[in-house]
Amino acid sequence: MRTDFPKQKAGVLYMTEGGQETEIMFKFGHDLPQFAMYSLLDKPQALAELKAMYCRYLDASAKHGFVALMGGLDYRASPDWGSLLGYSREALAETQHRCIDFLRDVAKPYVDQLPGISYVGIVGPRGDAYSLNQTITAESAEDYHSVQLETLSKAGVDLVSAMTFNNIPEAVGLSRAAARVGLPLALSFTLDSTCCLKSGPSLKEAIEAVDTQAGDAKPTFYGINCSHPFEFEPAIEPGAWFQRVRSLRPNAAKMDKISLCQLGHLEEGDPKELGELMGDIAKRYPHIDIWGGCCGTWETHLDEIARNVRMAHTS
Repeated sequence: MRTDFPKQKAGVLYMTEGGQETEIMFKFGHDLPQFAMYSLLDKPQALAELKAMYCRYLDASAKHGFVALMGGLDYRASPDWGSLLGYSREALAETQHRCIDFLRDVAKPYVDQLPGISYVGIVGPRGDAYSLNQTITAESAEDYHSVQLETLSKAGVDLVSAMTFNNIPEAVGLSRAAARVGLPLALSFTLDSTCCLKSGPSLKEAIEAVDTQAGDAKPTFYGINCSHPFEFEPAIEPGAWFQRVRSLRPNAAKMDKISLCQLGHLEEGDPKELGELMGDIAKRYPHIDIWGGCCGTWETHLDEIARNVRMAHTS
């Protein structure tokens, strides 16, 4: 039986981390083989900088009265990606536990400063988030993602956040795997410049298809990440399907994702404008209660987003 994640409650808002991969690479100069944050766990200087990054995020959460959702190191901690870095399944499982333990240690001093802290396991797609990955099936995805999810269950996370998914079959398989191990699942799709998933369907079509095909194993809720508002706002339309979306984690810049990855520097966009855009969405869709950032975002963006969203909920 799946454990619950709290339902929306008036006045309660959640903040996630920002674009840690882009920040740690381009602001602090650390390489991320295969885009894997956990490769930094044995590098003391990198860990110190990561801790400081999280503390700045926690400071922003505390400043605006947001519950902190602590996640972000294990996006690539699934078997195929781990094997590319030389990790056995046993070593990868141990690494996942270290990721969650690190988050708990960083958040411990903030317990009395925040309305709440929850711990999140991050799951990424089996293949490239920006390619079609057409060969994956719901059945193979369920089998594949079960490995990482079973470890996250043992690590005692409060939520699984699936990031940058772009096709329906893999999303269905992941949903079934999360339900099987009893973890609540936040499933975030990424949209491209067509305002649709790379595999073709609209956001509405994808959410409705996953809910139908997964049945009782459907995600706890949905989100959008790794897309700028200019990519996802046209996909938003009022309706019961959009009430299933609780989380928005935008990119900082109005650039396509491949270009962002090839820049070689941190493209921060306009944090003030991004915060205002998120505040406007919060006014129009008050059911969205989980906010954060993705590529190119850091504490400046999170502070602007939190400030504007809080104002939208109190005005």
